Amino acid sequence: MTITIADRKVAVSAELHEYAKTKCEKLDRYFDRESTAHVTFQIERGRHIAEITVKHAGYYFRAQESSNDMYKSIDGAIDSIEKQIQKNKTKLEKKLRSGAFEAEYLGNIDLNEDNSVVKVKEFDLKPMTVEDAILQMELLNHEFFFFKNSEENEKYCIVYKRDNGGFGLIIGK
Repeated sequence: MTITIADRKVAVSAELHEYAKTKCEKLDRYFDRESTAHVTFQIERGRHIAEITVKHAGYYFRAQESSNDMYKSIDGAIDSIEKQIQKNKTKLEKKLRSGAFEAEYLGNIDLNEDNSVVKVKEFDLKPMTVEDAILQMELLNHEFFFFKNSEENEKYCIVYKRDNGGFGLIIGK
């Protein structure tokens, strides 16, 4: 697993970096090929925040935890990612390492007041099915997900959560 660590507005010790790397490497037991993890540390209003994003086979697993101790925040974020994988294990089994579940383990654009773009996020769109897009949206805990639909001549689509339950699909022309 390739791990990158970033410190935002805080300087953390080399021991904490090593601790985070060790914890992230334990996630490798779920994956059949190389994956990447990005860990970000920051402190806001006295809360120690650890955000971990793992990318594997086009899927993203993201968790952010805060506590009064950075070590607890790392542990909480790793636990959250493991719970995401565990919750969706039947959907993910084809994509993850065979035998990963044999033993039980526990692009945003914001507009300011004058309607100018303050953040742009680019990402690669890989063709996927609607079911894969819904799974990715749930893993990221987003309200919608933009993707290229492999079942509709690779048209651009958006899948979203409906207020009354279920999902909606918007297909571009």
